[in-house]
Parts: sequence; C-alpha cells; structure tokens
Amino acid sequence: MSRRLEAWAPDGLPEVRAGDDLGALLAGVLADPPLEDGDVVVVTSKVVSKAEGRVVAMDRDEAVASETVRVVATRGSTRIVETRHGLVLAAAGVDASGVEAGSVVLLPLDPDASARRLRSRLLELTGSDVAVVVTDTAGRPWRTGLVDQAIGVAGLAPLEDLRGRDDGYGNVLDATVTATADEVAAAADLVKGKLARRPVAVVRGLTGAVIAEDGPGAAALVRPAHEDMFRMGHREVLPSRRTVRSFTDEPVDPAAVRRAVAAAVTAPAPHHTTPWRFVVVEDLDVRTQLLDAMLAAWVADLRADGFTEEQVARRVRRGEVLRGVPCLVVPCLAREGMHDYPDERWSAAEREMFVVATGAGVQGFLVGLAVEGLGSAWVSSTMFCRDVVREVLDLPGHWDPMGAVAVGHPAATPPDRPPRDPADFMVVVGEGHIAR
Repeated sequence: MSRRLEAWAPDGLPEVRAGDDLGALLAGVLADPPLEDGDVVVVTSKVVSKAEGRVVAMDRDEAVASETVRVVATRGSTRIVETRHGLVLAAAGVDASGVEAGSVVLLPLDPDASARRLRSRLLELTGSDVAVVVTDTAGRPWRTGLVDQAIGVAGLAPLEDLRGRDDGYGNVLDATVTATADEVAAAADLVKGKLARRPVAVVRGLTGAVIAEDGPGAAALVRPAHEDMFRMGHREVLPSRRTVRSFTDEPVDPAAVRRAVAAAVTAPAPHHTTPWRFVVVEDLDVRTQLLDAMLAAWVADLRADGFTEEQVARRVRRGEVLRGVPCLVVPCLAREGMHDYPDERWSAAEREMFVVATGAGVQGFLVGLAVEGLGSAWVSSTMFCRDVVREVLDLPGHWDPMGAVAVGHPAATPPDRPPRDPADFMVVVGEGHIAR
C-alpha cells in the first residue's frame, strides 16, 4: 500500500505584531482547505517571536551575546553558540531580517510552550486536533546549505525510535532514531520558501506520528551533553582542562588514556628527542606500595626540616587525591639525548629545555584527557621523592618522575575557572623598551 504526503503553504498571513492572536491569524489563512485531525501546522519561529514581543531594538552582536550560554566556535564574524534552549546555532538564532533597521528578532523564550499554546488555540478555533511545529533555519557542521529544523513541537512524536526492529533482511537496527519533527520542518520549508513571505504550512498524511497529548516537545531532539561526541568547539578545548579532585568509581577506558598520550607526544622537544614517558600504574598493589612509600618519604623529610606534626599532616594531605582514583599515571622526563656541557650554565639550560618539553607534554596529556570527557589532577608529589618512585616502579635511573596524574570521571562538574585577563600576563616590547 502506497503512502502519500501533502504539503502546502497559504498566502495572506498579515504582518504579525507583538500581542497579536497568532492562533486566530493562522486559523484565518488555513481555512481553505480546512484543517483536519492529524494535520501538522508548521510555523516559522520569526512570526511566533513577533507575536510574543521578541523583537527588540538592540545591536545584533549585543543580542547574540545576550542569548548565548556557550560559545562553541568562531571564525571571522561568525559565531556558533549554544542558546538557553540547548540549541547550537549560528548567532544564537538572532535574525535581523524582516524587521525595521536597528531591531532584531530573538527566538521564542520557550518554543515548546509556544507550540502547545498554538495547538490549543487552533483546536479551539477550528475544531481540528492538529500538531504544531515551530521551526528555525540552521546550518549543519558537515553539509553545505541551510535547512529548517524543529525548535518547538506539540502533538507530534518528535523522534521515531526504530532500534530493535528488523530491517526486512534479518538485520536488527541498533542505532536508528529518526528525527521526525526535523523532517517535517524541512519538508514544510519546501513549500513555504525563504523569500515568498509564507511563514506557515500544513503537512498532511502523518497521522501515525500525530499524538493526542502534547508530547515531549522539541526538547527531546537536543542531544544531552554527555552523548555529544563533538561537544567542544575549537576555542573550548584548552580551557576545558580543570583540576578534578573527586571521581566516581567508573573505570577509565585504557584506549582513552592512550589517545591522551598520543596528544601529549605532539609537544615540542629539543634536539629531535622524545623525552616523554607516561607510566600507567594499573596494579592496585603496586599503586598502594608506591603511595605508601612516597608518604613515608615526605613525612621523614618534613620532620627532618622541623615541621610540626600538624604542618606535616596538612602538607601530605594534598597527595591523598591520588588514592582510590580509577587511574594513576606518572609522567616522566627521559634524559635520553640530553647533552652534557662543560659549562654549568649550558648544562642547566639543557636541563631546563627538557623540563619545558616535558611540561608541554603533561599539559597536552591533561587536555587530551579533558577532550575524552575525563577529569584529572596533576600533583607534583613524585618530584620530591624521585628515587623512591623509581625504585617502587622499577624505572630506569635516567627517568625523572615529574609529578603524578589522577585520572577518572568527575564526581561533580568542576567550578568555573576564575576569569583572568591575558593582559595581566603579557609584556609588550617595542621601540627599544618594555611597554607596560
């Protein structure tokens, strides 16, 4: 049995202004042919925003900033951002077209609520139980061109989950979830058009997808952050590293650690050397032995330096983050390839070059872990008892432990990093002097 889908967009919707009864205006232009139960009314978000008073006299850049909760990526003047709705859009969906100069249109505050109100109003005025989809135009990361997508939905199942079904060839689908509401939005835009001033369309023939209740809305289409494989924009990668001191019991994927090490070894190094080594301490007994031996060495040194027992306890407490973590990694500086100079100054500089290179590798490792969704804490403790660490882990004598890294899944979202002005850390040299 064949299936037929119809879509049409009527002319005649008047200019919509703040406070207008948009449901009544839509009912007026959708009277011929009359709406039927199971139809889907698709409305451009711009007219919804106009009716809801979301046209504001504001500079476009200022408006984008006001609607942004997270900057995902920028290139030139283009900003891809996340809105309070969870949508990732260019310019936060702010639109300067179709309004007077100096004004912009913001997205509806709650597009799903807007869709529910319009659905209820159309049922009241027409007697037809229809679904409503509110749309906005968006680009796609891996495809050229724009499409309309659903940002508000009522009375339509926004997703069709086909997982677990047989495809007719004996194959069970395990990842197929169709974004029905987005497909409806795109289909409706074919008849609405971008320049024809037809902001509403009707799609008929989807009775199986239209539901009696309002449903979960377009919010169900927003991918949760923890499922987003491409969550970070390019400007978010480096700042994503945070020091995490509390972890869940969830195991760490060894492959993720290897990928973080792969990121680490892209760091620069002197003399074409590879001074980075990352010792992953998987054996729990060895890890306990290591931390106990390190603790004993610290305590002995601190007591020998005259610290009180209270001061000793306070200082060794900093290393407790390393106990019980899902994964422990000890970065090391391998002194292979380090030149030995008769001049002590040159030898010291040689050592510092390798330390800088290793530090760059450690930072790359920490950022790589953050990209994998893992938290980390770099603790300098192994640097105070290198001989002990080398002995317990059976490391070569020319490997210098450069701290330890606790790795795991954060037990809570790390706090925001305090704002720092780059200018406070820059010295500009010009015209033969330092300009401060």
